[in-house]
Amino acid sequence: MKLSRRRIVSGITALSAAAVAGTTARAAAARYYEGPVSDHFDGVRFFDPNGMPPKGMRDLLRWMRERGGAEWPQWAPSPYADRPPARVEGTGWRIVFVGHATWLIQTAGLNILTDPVWSERVSPFSFAGPRRVNDPGIAFEALPPIDVVLVSHNHYDLLDTKTLSRLAAAHRPRVITPLGNRTIMRSYDPSVAAEEFDWGARVELGAGVAVTLVPARHWSARGVLDRNKALWAALVIETPAGKIFFVGDSGYGDGWHFRTVAERHGPVRLAILPIGAYEPRWFMRDQHMNPEEAVRAYLDCGAELGLAHHFGTFKLTDEAIDAPPAALALALEAAEIPPERFRALKPGQAWELPA
Repeated sequence: MKLSRRRIVSGITALSAAAVAGTTARAAAARYYEGPVSDHFDGVRFFDPNGMPPKGMRDLLRWMRERGGAEWPQWAPSPYADRPPARVEGTGWRIVFVGHATWLIQTAGLNILTDPVWSERVSPFSFAGPRRVNDPGIAFEALPPIDVVLVSHNHYDLLDTKTLSRLAAAHRPRVITPLGNRTIMRSYDPSVAAEEFDWGARVELGAGVAVTLVPARHWSARGVLDRNKALWAALVIETPAGKIFFVGDSGYGDGWHFRTVAERHGPVRLAILPIGAYEPRWFMRDQHMNPEEAVRAYLDCGAELGLAHHFGTFKLTDEAIDAPPAALALALEAAEIPPERFRALKPGQAWELPA
């Protein structure tokens, strides 16, 4: 029998789905979180009353069968590599793009990491799945003492259990995350000092810094059988120099999530917003913004400044590696926003802002 490309892809797709299902069978019966029913938790699974549920398996298989998209280079190194200071005292910010959704934020004597990933792949498997095409912008050994880690949700490209375990061994940071994710982290390594919170919770981090978990238009899963058993969130980080609105992943929708941040948590000095993993739109629209929508989100939340992320490190979807920053530049021009107000950095680039 002649094997067509479609048959090969279909076979690989079926085998991959079966493998993932096998590795997550226990997750189907497991409950990451047990708590009272709320306006976004039905007793087993979380949901966003102002969002959309994720696409189902039939749509996922359709995308995998039809998937084409741009080829990425096997290696696309950044020209930058940062060696941060041990601390940044006072009320200024030093912010370094490590890659994908990982940032080092230094302010008020605290060192904060967001969605830290130093692993080679973002996948349930060590031998398959999206592989990084550039090194982290800070070598793990060059990290300053890490006080706090913020993990926005449990997808593999943001919740990396291996990195969290390394951080626990080397730095013993507090790990702040939405409900249900502590179970995942501590099942891998009980030494991870995870604290989990619901939307609306405000957590004091010390030195005049705090973080509030807010809704995001997204979802969660570690496999095909545990959808939305853990909560996801965006984060409003209060600092003496102003507020940072960090969005690990989110669709745009009608903009409600971003306007609500402006209304309830403004003024926002800096928004860190995703601009990648958005093609094809029929499949990704409800969960991932494209650059044009990221500019709308930036305007909706009322931020003074913007930084882009979630692009250029792991090939998760169909757009070219350089498409997100190019599309961002066009969207900023169309909105008459100076490019220095909303920047797309490369891994290892640092941005210092005074108080």
